[in-house]
Amino acid sequence: MENRKLKTTSLDVLIDKHIGKVGTEKRDAFEYELQLDIIGETIKSIRKERNLTQEQLGELVGVKKAQISKIENSLTDARFETILKVFKALNAKVNFNVELMNQNLVIN
Repeated sequence: MENRKLKTTSLDVLIDKHIGKVGTEKRDAFEYELQLDIIGETIKSIRKERNLTQEQLGELVGVKKAQISKIENSLTDARFETILKVFKALNAKVNFNVELMNQNLVIN
């Protein structure tokens, strides 16, 4: 049996190659969709952990079951306010981190 070394490649390199470099339109769209997916999956996971149905969560938030389903499955661009209400109804703390990358801000 021949002994071969496997070449490894980082995820960042693969994303750069197949999606695009950071700052390109295609990469920005990819990152945005990924963030929506993460938010949806997090909401779904917490909802299930709290033993709530989509309908029950919707009632707590003041939206219909269909809206909760769309948020969990990243099928809608839910309003920021709605996302915050969902996490509040789930009794979950939300933290945001904002970073300005490679930008110089000049105020006159």
